[in-house]
Order: sequence, then structure tokens, then C-alpha cells
Amino acid sequence: MLRHDQRAADLAGGNQVSATTIRRWTDEVITLVAGRAPRLDRALNRITRASGEAVLLDGTLIRTRRRTGAANRSNYSLKHKSHGLLFLALTDERGNLIWISSARRGAASEIKTARHDKLCEHLRTASLGALADLGFVGLDRDPDDPVVITGIKRTRKKNLTVAKKRANQTIAAARAPVEHGFAALKNCRILTRLPGYA
Repeated sequence: MLRHDQRAADLAGGNQVSATTIRRWTDEVITLVAGRAPRLDRALNRITRASGEAVLLDGTLIRTRRRTGAANRSNYSLKHKSHGLLFLALTDERGNLIWISSARRGAASEIKTARHDKLCEHLRTASLGALADLGFVGLDRDPDDPVVITGIKRTRKKNLTVAKKRANQTIAAARAPVEHGFAALKNCRILTRLPGYA
């Protein structure tokens, strides 16, 4: 039901139970799965114990239904020009999802969400680094000992040098597996029917 967004009434008829029972079972499963979700510090410690040195960081917007009234604005992402919920995720170097943040309103930025979750502090505590895209430039405020490595942005007045372009390509290639971590989440069709962040 969660992945394919099947109607509760259809499942109820096929299993000879009421739709209310199906909804109750679904709520119980969601509560159970949410309770088993790893906390950020535990997920990072697991990577450290496995001799990992870095994780991959990215954010994504899961598109949702448009809300009515004033609540509509908080879920509208100007970057994506659509309504949705913002999630951050960490994967290991192979793209296996190890942690996902709580849902944030679509209007929030990736950097603010990462600062709210204190990602840099958790990474330093676990002695890990993270590779991230250009959306996270400026997240790590310690330039002498950064734990979040991003590419280099081109400015209006200065184009990137060949060396900087190659550095960006290297980081992008190393980050590519993080998209696999989001693939399973985006395949859960029920998320698109969420009314959005209250």
C-alpha cells in the first residue's frame, strides 16, 4: 500500500477485512518503521566502525499535493517551482541509504535544514567527511578543517579555471551513487499524495 498507493478499499476487499482495518494496520506499520529508523549519530558511528571515511550528502524535494489557503506557501519550492516536502539523506560510498531527515517544508533550503539537524557537528563527532553538491556551499563554517566538501561555484565576474572544473567533475563523479539512495524513496507513490507540511 505504501509503495504502490493502492486504495484501502481494494486491499480490504481482497483480504476480506474492512478498509478501517487496513488503515489501522498501515498506521501501525508506519509507526513501527519510524521507530526503527536510525538516529543520525548512530548511523554515522556505524560507518565509522566499518572503517568508512566519508558519506554522501544530498537533498531532494518529494512533490506533494497543493494545500489550500495560507498553508500553501510553506510547501512551495521556488527552486523546483512546485509543492513538496524537503528531505536530506546520507548514503555510504556505494549509495546505500543510511539516514534520512524528517520532512521539512518545501520552501526551506537544504543548508538551513542541514544546520537544523546539526550535520557538521555530528560528522565531526564521528570523524567523518561528507561530499555534497553546490547546494551546500557555505554549510561548513570552518574553512581550516572542513568536514563537508562541495564543488566550486562560478561567479558572475570569474569563470572557473580548468583545474577547478576538473575538481568539480571529480566530486560529482564520487557523489553519483547518492542518487540511488533516493531512488527507492521516490518510488513510494503514497508520498505524492501527502497534503504537505503543516
